[in-house]
Amino acid sequence: MNPTISIIVAIFNRKDELFELLNSLTFQTDKEFEIIIVDDGSVIDLKPTIKNFESILNIKYFRKDNSGPGLTRNYGARRAENDWLVFVDSDVIVEKDYIENIKKDILEIPCDAFGGADKAHKGFNLMQKAISYSMTSVFTTGGIRGNKKAVSKFQPRSFNMGVKKDVFNKVGGFSEMRIGEDPDLSMTLWENGYKTAFFDDIAVYHKRRVDFGKFSKQVYQFGCARPILNQRHPNYVKISFAFPTLFLLGYILGFLEYFILGKGIILAFYGLYTFLVLLHATIVTKNISIAGMAVISTYIQMFSYGYGFLKSWILLNIFRMKPEDAFPKHFHINN
Repeated sequence: MNPTISIIVAIFNRKDELFELLNSLTFQTDKEFEIIIVDDGSVIDLKPTIKNFESILNIKYFRKDNSGPGLTRNYGARRAENDWLVFVDSDVIVEKDYIENIKKDILEIPCDAFGGADKAHKGFNLMQKAISYSMTSVFTTGGIRGNKKAVSKFQPRSFNMGVKKDVFNKVGGFSEMRIGEDPDLSMTLWENGYKTAFFDDIAVYHKRRVDFGKFSKQVYQFGCARPILNQRHPNYVKISFAFPTLFLLGYILGFLEYFILGKGIILAFYGLYTFLVLLHATIVTKNISIAGMAVISTYIQMFSYGYGFLKSWILLNIFRMKPEDAFPKHFHINN
């Protein structure tokens, strides 16, 4: 039986990005799918953008008070008619065979949930490409966001994620977490005996953040979320989660070694790391300008995530604070 697909898009403002996403969906080789757009209290009117595609695509539009992306996706899931829920972020663009490949992979690869990679579109600006490199590089995330060979058990991410509707309902959908809600759902699925899979032919183009400041804030929040996830899912804790914090502390220690002892042994390792990132980014992106910015974005990612992780770990494990009290903005307002 051919799988039936409901694409769910939780959106807050992002009118231009929505246009690009819907435009990419008009070119699908398989046009049998519905799109559920849930406006999470945008201050920008999204209806004119949606009207451009209503005669071409099967779109259902809903508007609700703001509660954050996780609960907004749940809202959309409750209104989906098809057997599989496919969640994509509003700032992605999909290839024309995206739906076709999802259906093919579902039939060929037994699973209850799946995810795909993200990558930089050739039309993205240099900074977006540099940040995309950092988020998918073997030197930062170990490549887990873009390569099925990099992980033994894949955690689908909500920018490109599919789940059987009945399974999604059984586990309660996305939790109240506002940051890290997608790995939280993946681990909840595992804990309930469900299987996840990586589909290597459904990658999306993900715009991500457009400047280093916003990128730093984003990965800092990711770092804060990880110790919370470790508390919620202790069976899936890995030492690698602490690597960015060790990277940050090692860098600080290197400067202390240099200024106090007059030695640069530790900093020499960071020099080698910088060279390897620059070389690898140049090979991958084929652009030295992108590679130079990728070095900067890589350090921003490691430092910001590492600091967030350290702060969260201390608050949760030393001061014994509840996650909701330590990071109230990390949790949804139920509505």
